[in-house]
Amino acid sequence: MDTATLVSLAVYFIAMIGIGLYAWKKSTEDSEGYLLAGRNLPPAVAALSAGASDMSGWLLLGLPGALYAAGLVEAWIGIGLFLGAVANWIIVAPRLREQTESYGNALTIPQFLANRFPDQGTTLRVVSAIVIVVFFTVYTAAGLVGGGKLFETAFAGLLPDVGMSDYMLGIVITAGIVLAYTMIGGFLAVSLTDFVQGVIMMVALVIMPLVVMFGSGGDAGGSLGDVPVEGFLSLTEGLTFLGFISAVTWGLGYFGQPHIIVRFMAIDTVEKVKTARNVGLSWMAISLAGALGMGLAGRAYAERNGLVVDDPETIFIVLADLLFHPAITGFLFAALLAAIMSTISSQLLVSSSSLTEDFYRLFLRKNASEREAVNVGRICVALVAIAAIIIGSDPTSEVLGLVANAWAGFGAAFGPLIILALTWRGMTGAGAVAGLVSGALVAGAWIALEWNSSFLGGEGLYEIVPGFIAAWIAIVVVSKATTQSAATRAQAPAE
Repeated sequence: MDTATLVSLAVYFIAMIGIGLYAWKKSTEDSEGYLLAGRNLPPAVAALSAGASDMSGWLLLGLPGALYAAGLVEAWIGIGLFLGAVANWIIVAPRLREQTESYGNALTIPQFLANRFPDQGTTLRVVSAIVIVVFFTVYTAAGLVGGGKLFETAFAGLLPDVGMSDYMLGIVITAGIVLAYTMIGGFLAVSLTDFVQGVIMMVALVIMPLVVMFGSGGDAGGSLGDVPVEGFLSLTEGLTFLGFISAVTWGLGYFGQPHIIVRFMAIDTVEKVKTARNVGLSWMAISLAGALGMGLAGRAYAERNGLVVDDPETIFIVLADLLFHPAITGFLFAALLAAIMSTISSQLLVSSSSLTEDFYRLFLRKNASEREAVNVGRICVALVAIAAIIIGSDPTSEVLGLVANAWAGFGAAFGPLIILALTWRGMTGAGAVAGLVSGALVAGAWIALEWNSSFLGGEGLYEIVPGFIAAWIAIVVVSKATTQSAATRAQAPAE
């Protein structure tokens, strides 16, 4: 580890905290400013913020690691995600931006659901807030695991002895920086840092595969002809029906990810959603292509040069340290931290907003002042972070596995609920509650029974599939069997 690498990382950390201080001066006087930046985000900022908070460390660790280990067949996850993102921007984004403001200026997803179905308002706020806090704590832990792996792999033996492992110290440092700018600057800080981090991530994912393949010095470089086995570059080699369904249905999760769709609520006007969509999808296509290329090129390089990579999810870290000038290595490590921190900060803020608006203000202090609510939100950010640190303390945790579980939980619980709440006039409050509970319970039970790894004695089925289907059926069946209240009818979207 060179001094130039440490300087690059230090510059990155200082910049993130500086953005937090700027946001603190601009938009933390009231809850709408702290939680949604006053609904005034420019389209490009909203788009890259949604993308960066979506992709997280799995884009530079989990996905390249899966490609490195199993080959191009793992690309179906990326394909499914891209298709899901397109549908999310078209179906959810414009409707959610319009309806969350028109239905009581909701600042959180639970608030929107309560306003949309007032006869079940309290139940929806409480249950959805519980789901958000539980799954986001696991999701945040996945990000911290990525930070721990970076410090453990890249800084082995170089970090000060403070009575904990390099892995654990990496988790604490990552969490500390995120907490600093999130607690200080709120949603605006998170969104602005996400924008900067999204740019850094995309540049790194373009540079890395190209250098690995073509710029690493003559015969030392990688060639896709060096991949280890026949079928490694095939999209169908070894692909089963259940494997294909499990991979492409990752895209279903987009409709129910609170940390992503909350960006739609903050775009300054509905008319600018289309611009944001074009920017966001372009960024996503480039970044996913880079991540796929990173996994394949990394495996080719390792095969040609006899490089042993014990943990496939660290291939980005290993090659960044091996192939680049220390200053560039620091930039690449900053890109990885950007991917991790952009998601963690978004998840912490959404969890905090639910605890503040849907528990504290709902049950404990209904008349809490705006300043009190903002301060309580900051405390909640810290509490969720501490819980995530405890969960992520196991160094054997896999980033992609933790992300998969949390992603499925949200997608199953909120996906059908959000889509139908925005588009179907016949949905009732009872149907909304039934869908929310059914999706979360079925996905959770599927994980607990380990049917996501072995279903009916064979290959596993990703838990989002049964959870999403169960939630959709529950909403439709219960809605048709119950009667809408007059208030719910008045709040139904126009056909």
